[in-house]
Amino acid sequence: MPRCLPALAVALLLAGGVSARGAETLRVEGLPRDDSLTIREAPDAGAPALGQIPAGRRVLGFGCTNATPSGLTWCRVRFERTLGWARRRYLTPD
Repeated sequence: MPRCLPALAVALLLAGGVSARGAETLRVEGLPRDDSLTIREAPDAGAPALGQIPAGRRVLGFGCTNATPSGLTWCRVRFERTLGWARRRYLTPD
């Protein structure tokens, strides 16, 4: 993993701020019923996994960005006690 990814994640977090006031409720959709969405340490598919969100579950979202190495859109999310990044493609407003 490139060394700049953790720095990018911190910069995006500081720019957007993470507070419950600015959070929106999102639902994991677009996956098979028995599948789950991975929460990652940084907004990149190669970043370490922090946890899984089962399909159909709700998460809190704290903003999204496509300013990532892959150009894909990732959202800062909290599921239970895990805070990390998940692909926007599988998150819909609840």
